[in-house]
Amino acid sequence: MSARMPGAVLYGAGPCMTAGTARCGSPARATPTRATAEQAERAAAKSAGRRGRVLVARLDDAGDVLLTGPAVRAVRTLAEEVVFLAGPNGRAAAELLPGVDRVVEWRAPWIDHTPPPVSKAQVADLVGRLHGINEAVVLTSFHQSALPLALLLRLAGVRRITAISNDYPGSLLDVRHVVDESVDVPEAERMLAVARAAGFELPPGDDGKLAVQRPLPDIDKFTGHLLSVGADAGKGAARGAGKGTYVVVHPGTSAPARTWPAERHRLAVHELAEDGQRVVVTGTERDLTAYVAGDDAADLGGATTFAELAAVLERASVLVAGNTGPAHLAAAVGTPVVSLFAPVVPAARWAPYGVPAVLLGDQQAPCKGSRARICPIPGHPCLSQVTSEQVVKAVRELTQ
Repeated sequence: MSARMPGAVLYGAGPCMTAGTARCGSPARATPTRATAEQAERAAAKSAGRRGRVLVARLDDAGDVLLTGPAVRAVRTLAEEVVFLAGPNGRAAAELLPGVDRVVEWRAPWIDHTPPPVSKAQVADLVGRLHGINEAVVLTSFHQSALPLALLLRLAGVRRITAISNDYPGSLLDVRHVVDESVDVPEAERMLAVARAAGFELPPGDDGKLAVQRPLPDIDKFTGHLLSVGADAGKGAARGAGKGTYVVVHPGTSAPARTWPAERHRLAVHELAEDGQRVVVTGTERDLTAYVAGDDAADLGGATTFAELAAVLERASVLVAGNTGPAHLAAAVGTPVVSLFAPVVPAARWAPYGVPAVLLGDQQAPCKGSRARICPIPGHPCLSQVTSEQVVKAVRELTQ
């Protein structure tokens, strides 16, 4: 990769440079040595344009992992193998990403919401499992540090590491990608920029949108139930469960601060059914999905794998959901989203990417930018003021 790539600072044995700046150290004087077998192997790989086994890391939730998709595909253009390092909440999403050859799961103590204690055994386990990785691209959110993982990657023998770092990385990073975090950039584009700083580009013809591996699972076992509940069930059964057959409502989120009230979801489902829509409710919280579905919708709570949920969303006309993983999964299968978006994080970064979307919720509410998992404002005003009528209207806008 060129040392003059904008936003990238190269660290290592030679001078570190950034666009428009002078060298920050004296050039190292080359000392002639006999090439080792490893050096010869690396030279051969370089001449072939391949970069060996490359690790892409994103250690938080499913939606975050789905947003790495464009970056992963860029890495795949030069990597002989792409290994994805994911947390337990992101593994299923990582397994769906085009370009991923293998997934390694590890629970990071500095990222997980219920972090495990740090132990020598836990660290040694990861270091051992990452043996043989040639290069790593560490992807993080704006409030996370890449440096703890970079240290463990160095212990595992990884020779080249790229990441965003606002802190001085010393020798932990080879390519430090520098960004202005005061500017809100869609998370998918922010992570693709890290891959580009490492020297990876999307292949020709790749539109840079989110995507999932094909084929998706067969969901015919759900089809009869989907078509037997709600408005115009007989007509739906006659034409089959093709794209646009139903609206999906997903009431759960990973954080209470991002959740629209359950009773509002239930009322929206009822009004969508009255408006002529067939409705499917999805999620992992079976009591919640049963309550929201009532007698007006098909309840698939707890019934689908993550990949099966992708197939269910692909056939939907619209998804109604908060800022949660399934909203990004819908974007990855090309389904529009009515986004019930709490502004605890910026919508400019985290709204559904690359698909038509209607954003509902007060984006200037007092909780704006707080990153709160539990709403800090009494009454949860950012979302509690959103009505079921607004949801029905937004669904109409996206289906007409």
